[in-house]
Amino acid sequence: MGTETNTVIDYLKNVQVERAIHFNKLRDVIVKHIPKGFEECISYNMIGYVVPHSIYSSGYHCNPKLPLPFISIASQKNFIALHHLGIYANPELLNWFVEEYPKHSNTKLDMGKGCIRFKKAEDIPFKLIEELVKKMTVKDWISRYEELYKKVKK
Repeated sequence: MGTETNTVIDYLKNVQVERAIHFNKLRDVIVKHIPKGFEECISYNMIGYVVPHSIYSSGYHCNPKLPLPFISIASQKNFIALHHLGIYANPELLNWFVEEYPKHSNTKLDMGKGCIRFKKAEDIPFKLIEELVKKMTVKDWISRYEELYKKVKK
């Protein structure tokens, strides 16, 4: 979006008008279906869903002052992005998502390591995102994160 915001409400107010309905629906799907324990906040200038310090006091290894990130959504210049670190960290989850995507969308999957891009807001497969969001609990995410991070640290 190009502007820094401090609150989710401020972020939502700045989403492009032509995307606002779909972006708000994406947020609503995440808020409604994300497992208990994740917290919504602004994280890296995006709307983030994080493991708060009250649950995981170590925070994010890149900056321990920040909570452990999990999912973020952003309205970028040319697309809506869904960043899902669980997909990045868990090959089984990635494979599941890649296999399921064509069942929920007629568009080609545009994806980086953990970033799913939707060039047309109306192409967001909300039911698939709902299923994806439910697949990792806070406990699952912390366990996977620590397993990978400790391997890297050794």
